[in-house]
Amino acid sequence: MTLREGANHILEEHQFQGSPSFQTSALLSRCCSGYTETPRGGGGDSFYLDKLVAAGANRSFAGDCCHCMRDMNNLDEGVEFLPAMNSKKMEKRGPRRQVVVTVLIIVFLLVSLTTGLLFWHFKYRNTPVQKVFNGHLRVLNWEFLDAYENSSSPEFSMLAKKVKSTVEEIYKNHADIGPYHKETVITAFSEGSVIAYYWSEFLVPKYREESLDRAMADKQSLVQRWNPRLRNPMLKVESVIAFPVDPSIAHSARDNSCMFSLHAKEGEVTSFTTPGFPNSPYPNNALCYWALRADASSSISLTFKTLELEPCRDDSDYIKVYDSLSPVEPHALVRLCGNYAPSYNLTFLSSQNVMLVTLVTNKEGRFPGFKAEFFQLPKMKACGETLKGESGTFTTPYYPAHYPPDMDCVWNIEVPSIKNVKVRFNMFFVLEPGIPVSSCTKDYVQINGTRYCGERSQFVVASTTNKIELRFHSDQSYTDTGFSAEFLSYDSSDPCPGKFTCNTGRCIDRSMRCDGWLDCVDGSDERSCTCTEQQFKCQNGWCKPRFWVCDNVNDCGDNSDELQCSCSADSFKCNNGKCVPSTQKCDGKDDCEDGSDEGSCSTGQTTVPCKEYTYKCRSGHCISKQNPECDGEQDCEDHSDEDNCNCGLRSYVRKSRIVGGQNSDVGEWPWQVSLHVKGQGHICGASLVSANWLVSAAHCFLPLQGIRYSDPSLWTAYLGLTDQGDRSGPNVQTRKIKSIISHPFFNDYTYDYDIAVLELQSPVTFTAVVQPICLPDATHNFPVGKDLWVTGWGATAEGGTGASILQKAEIRLINQTVCNQLLTDQLTPRMMCVGILTGGVDACQGDSGGPLVSVEPSSRMFLAGVVSWGDGCAQRNKPGVYSRLTSLRDWIQEHTGL
Repeated sequence: MTLREGANHILEEHQFQGSPSFQTSALLSRCCSGYTETPRGGGGDSFYLDKLVAAGANRSFAGDCCHCMRDMNNLDEGVEFLPAMNSKKMEKRGPRRQVVVTVLIIVFLLVSLTTGLLFWHFKYRNTPVQKVFNGHLRVLNWEFLDAYENSSSPEFSMLAKKVKSTVEEIYKNHADIGPYHKETVITAFSEGSVIAYYWSEFLVPKYREESLDRAMADKQSLVQRWNPRLRNPMLKVESVIAFPVDPSIAHSARDNSCMFSLHAKEGEVTSFTTPGFPNSPYPNNALCYWALRADASSSISLTFKTLELEPCRDDSDYIKVYDSLSPVEPHALVRLCGNYAPSYNLTFLSSQNVMLVTLVTNKEGRFPGFKAEFFQLPKMKACGETLKGESGTFTTPYYPAHYPPDMDCVWNIEVPSIKNVKVRFNMFFVLEPGIPVSSCTKDYVQINGTRYCGERSQFVVASTTNKIELRFHSDQSYTDTGFSAEFLSYDSSDPCPGKFTCNTGRCIDRSMRCDGWLDCVDGSDERSCTCTEQQFKCQNGWCKPRFWVCDNVNDCGDNSDELQCSCSADSFKCNNGKCVPSTQKCDGKDDCEDGSDEGSCSTGQTTVPCKEYTYKCRSGHCISKQNPECDGEQDCEDHSDEDNCNCGLRSYVRKSRIVGGQNSDVGEWPWQVSLHVKGQGHICGASLVSANWLVSAAHCFLPLQGIRYSDPSLWTAYLGLTDQGDRSGPNVQTRKIKSIISHPFFNDYTYDYDIAVLELQSPVTFTAVVQPICLPDATHNFPVGKDLWVTGWGATAEGGTGASILQKAEIRLINQTVCNQLLTDQLTPRMMCVGILTGGVDACQGDSGGPLVSVEPSSRMFLAGVVSWGDGCAQRNKPGVYSRLTSLRDWIQEHTGL
């Protein structure tokens, strides 16, 4: 036993016995080391004993220590006693243990690190990623057979096997592609000589994914390598092109239950629909393909006649049309979702003799789907031409259908040498998703070195000579409806004879110069103007009619016409322009006299004292929220504000792309009613407000020329009608009138209280094109300046004949005070003034009784007014006058229960 081991033994023994006076091992260390030295003065054990007791050990322990020293002195020779002062030898065993522990810790850390790295490598860096590519290739030394159109034919299987082997051989020769290739499937063939369409699946480690993507995108990677041992290879291929796609699309292609192949027949139109159309909705969680083909020398014209899918959102059902038989994004012509009116132009052209239609659906919704038709037509051999003369017109190919992809057209236009030439675009739709109009990198029109694209209103491009060149380019992807244009010759010294010339080249009437309205797109007609006494000069220099000042509408654009009307900092400005102290806002009193200081104090279910301007719930409680009815939020405690809200929505909500025209789409205004008198045709309009009731104008039923128009038996109501020439169409419902109730206070001289309700003999059936409009609450606020829509079949010009197609116009609610100035105090509280003061847009004869509707933020539409009267039609500063529904709402409810 070494000295230290002996010391430790004694320490353990006395610690176990609980020796109270020995607290540290340091004392024992001194006992068995420092006090083992022989005292120079002698003394033996008593010397050590005394020393230990003096150092703090009890006498029993000191005795054991001294006894220990004797035992150590009696050890055999050869045992080396470590000198107490030789610290290096004393600590020889300690560092050995530390080294072992340190080594073990390092080994543990290395093992952990290695394990982590391996886990990361196999779990993340080396995780196989599934990649799918769609593509096509051209086989040069093979002739196309009709049997290749049938994927079940032996000929298809034979050629597919050969092409598959060829593709696999191409992949195999590339280090970044071959090792990861899992499967290739040939999906279709088309002519030229033979074009094969396929998809390939890869499993690639995540860290190699980018290398695979680069290799597949590089056409030089997908080049056939010739085997020198084969003098005549089986297939000679070129144009191997591949694009990454969503793997779910490729895998769904293996399910043939919703795959169709159709070939156009010469001189015939071929129709196809979604499965079950129109009797049942298309399937959920489905991917459907329609491969469309035409003869080799033809292209395809595809038109969707009916299209009703799930409303558009990021994950909604959608249709994509491809200028290919492979669903690859660079050849996508269009993506469609939601619904379109049947009159909306959805015709698409292919650049070759094939086209692919795909339908991708999610797990939700039940919608009818589509009905489409296609036919073949000769491929366009030339695009563009030389145009000469004083004037003429031209359009993009197949306009107003979508122009084909991959087009380049050039028009060289020349007018007589003494004239200059300009091109006026009356309609211009060259829009591609995601492409800013400032770059025009894909589809565009180029004139004089400048590119034009996007969706533009009418504009003019002029040349300083008698010649101009116009180029039109479309790439292989998304297409649009293109343009309709005309070229004109003009005298450079007088480009617009008798008219004002805008800086854009557009000509407008001289009366429009400096009248306060921007008739030129660039506003050049309102620059450098000298304001008259009847005009107000804005801070930006524009001149505006003086009666527009302080009408709560920012007419100047910089609000300078309203700044002088602002209330002080401690005041509130009412909607009618009146200023009231801020302390009176939301105090329960109508200090503004129009309710605007109380109408928007809070939202939600806050109950306030009932006033004329507060909305009253069915429970009798009133809430302060403005226009709460049918806004999608439950504001009344009894939820009555959201009752009876099956109104004001239309199935077809697509914006009509008609510039300069006012034709409505089928179903765009499903509450519009045409009232006919036998032998006279359309007389007045009306609005459907429920299955049994219509709202119209009282003046429509005044006796005239001996005819008692108040007799219900004279009238027939047509609902779901758009074209007056198609009154027997499948969408149209016809109803006789049971009763006509005109307001008892109607004044046939002033047209005050110009309102009537009509009860139908039998209720109508609500459909996609027949729906009721919402009736506003008496407290509903339609603010000044709000855009409203008026519709009808009335005359398109003063003194003209009625329109065949339902017309629409967007007009603006005008301040009542301003309107009274214009119409010499002819307005009453039951009237509202709406129009465009520049003229040109208005209701007219034959529109009487028709709807004036407002689109609310909830997208629900409310009946704001009824067409009543006007001073002429569409004259400047002569707006139309409409019966104000909110002022007549209680009377309507009294007689209809609505």
